[in-house]
Amino acid sequence: MFSLQILRKLVGGLNKPVTCKIRILPSLEDTISLVKRIEKTGVTAIAVHGRFKEERPRHPVHCDYIQAVAKAVSIPIIANGGSLDLVKTFSDIEEFRKASGASSVMLARAAMWNPSVFSSKGLLPVEMVMEEYLKYAIRYDNHAFNTKYCLCQMLRDKVETPQGKLVQAAQTNAEFSVAYGLHEYFQRVQEEHQNKRDALQSHGLQDRPIMDGDVLTMAVKFERREYPPQITPKMFLLEWSRKEKLEQPFYETVQRTQDRGFQSTVTVAEKKYRSSLWEKSKKFAEQAAAIVCLRMLGIPEGRLGEEDSGLVGKRKREMKRLNCTDEEGGKKRHLVDSPEETKTKKTELVTNGNLHTSNSEQNNS
Repeated sequence: MFSLQILRKLVGGLNKPVTCKIRILPSLEDTISLVKRIEKTGVTAIAVHGRFKEERPRHPVHCDYIQAVAKAVSIPIIANGGSLDLVKTFSDIEEFRKASGASSVMLARAAMWNPSVFSSKGLLPVEMVMEEYLKYAIRYDNHAFNTKYCLCQMLRDKVETPQGKLVQAAQTNAEFSVAYGLHEYFQRVQEEHQNKRDALQSHGLQDRPIMDGDVLTMAVKFERREYPPQITPKMFLLEWSRKEKLEQPFYETVQRTQDRGFQSTVTVAEKKYRSSLWEKSKKFAEQAAAIVCLRMLGIPEGRLGEEDSGLVGKRKREMKRLNCTDEEGGKKRHLVDSPEETKTKKTELVTNGNLHTSNSEQNNS
């Protein structure tokens, strides 16, 4: 059996304990035979979901099967499948363990419905648990899609209530906070986070490059007022790439759902650069990525007060030539979009709740 080969490979190739989980087979004898073969692979424990393949959560769990399996092998058996009909409180967990003869219990749905099921002091009101959970989600900037999923699991049959509908309609942690009367808490946490970011930047940490996987990052924000009109870091990076006969910079941008912030990664000469800070727009995110690249390469970025590097001189001459009077037609021709600002087709896709856009320098300097 191929699955047994996989288990043997894992056990032999890892220095960590390996466990696995199965559902019971229609025949008790076949189930015990399977578990014994799994035991021989060297796994340290087996979780047994006490339902057949075709059975759903509404069907009762077969504790007798789990008990027979536990007696047939020497390694620990973990009982699973008792959330709906057996486990409602902390004391029920031990009762399920005893009824199944298992070494321990695995819970999924019961824990999602009310995590306080693990509290020996007793079950807490789910409304209180949801509020505390949301505070954690806000404090640690949890992904909004995951926050919604967990809240809906706790709401269960209350998803059609007024509050449940607010949760279903919400798209960000800020909107969830409104649904639970935690907007002031959300604002306070956001201010604390911003103060921490400002403190880090004030200590010069924004100039310290950090490798994030294969991407070189710096804490940089694009401030438009620091650059002359019509001049941007992206323009400088594009002109430098042309001068060096490199492929034009390639930008890939993502948008996170909780605050709709943008972050862009630029690839130049097969190296990637990104600002670790999120921007309010896709354009600003791309400019920030360009700044990181330019600074790491030691190239002027076009800020006010910088000496003229000559990188954008060709562009200026082109604009002047195309805006001159056409003597034959008696009409003026205007450069509407410079070559690197010409719109190109954008490809958008959604991955794990984030909006991704891939674009090159032409897509808005």
